[in-house]
Amino acid sequence: MNDNKWKINLSMAGDSYPVWIKREDEEIVRKAAAVVDERIRQYRVEWPDASNEKINVVVAYLFALDYLQEKERHDIQPYKDKIKDLTEELEEYFRKNK
Repeated sequence: MNDNKWKINLSMAGDSYPVWIKREDEEIVRKAAAVVDERIRQYRVEWPDASNEKINVVVAYLFALDYLQEKERHDIQPYKDKIKDLTEELEEYFRKNK
């Protein structure tokens, strides 16, 4: 493997997952695994009769929802589009009113 990567083991949902990561990413990678593990544990307590597969799907769905909502909150494209439109209107106005 690449010299700047190294192998660590992440523990999630009672299993160990070996992954190759950049050394500088270790902290965030371990935090992500801990968050996944905690959410799975939480739903296992809340839904003790649900299958592991169903719990994993719900957790994956919730992470996807969080990701998309966060991405939408930080989407500045609508503002860029509005600025472009206003700039074009101003340029047109100044061309007509020289």
